[in-house]
Amino acid sequence: MVLTPEDDKARFVRAMFTRIARRYDLMNSLMTFGRHHAWRRAAALMAAPRPGGLALDIATGTGDLALALLELTHVRRVFGIDFSEGMLAVGRQKLRGSGFGDRVILVAGDALSLPFPDRTFDGVTSAFLLRNLADLRQGLTEMRRVVKPGGAVVALEIAQPTLPGFDRLFRWYFHGLVPWVGGVVSGDREAYAYLPRSVDRFVSPDELGRMMEAAGLGRVIYRRLGLGTVTIHVGTA
Repeated sequence: MVLTPEDDKARFVRAMFTRIARRYDLMNSLMTFGRHHAWRRAAALMAAPRPGGLALDIATGTGDLALALLELTHVRRVFGIDFSEGMLAVGRQKLRGSGFGDRVILVAGDALSLPFPDRTFDGVTSAFLLRNLADLRQGLTEMRRVVKPGGAVVALEIAQPTLPGFDRLFRWYFHGLVPWVGGVVSGDREAYAYLPRSVDRFVSPDELGRMMEAAGLGRVIYRRLGLGTVTIHVGTA
């Protein structure tokens, strides 16, 4: 069997997240000074699935965004999907102590081939997924496919800040300090060196918005948070 570059990237990303799963939450808190929880809450509120509906969180990881959807909206149940069993194992442990364990269903699966019928969910979310996809267009198409008409697709992503002066400081922090801390805390410096490289290679916020529209989503908007270091894009089916 001949492996394509997309296969290689998928295998690399899956193995990387499995290696760092036990330290993933801690590193998120250290890197963002705890702000990643607020960003996920903002994404959950912008998704706003209809009361009593179903939501899907793609690349759910350890389940933080899935939990935010349950805590902040009136969704009935959340399906969380991730292709790293290591991340899902940590997520299942977290859910057992959350009080929401019976309302979150964690499943292993691929964001590029979601195991759900068309128009299943009232809202679809992801956090820090899109730049890791081997095929961004296919990932957006799958999100659009499984959301019901009128439902929102919401994507929380890291972005290059544009604030003069701060952009240089952020680059020093992101490319220099984060990999060092990641190596100390997780024992995997390469995983946290990949992080800033993946952001450098990712599309701009404006281009991502255009790609969401090309995937069939309407009324696409985005907002910047964290001094411009993250964006939340929202499009409606």
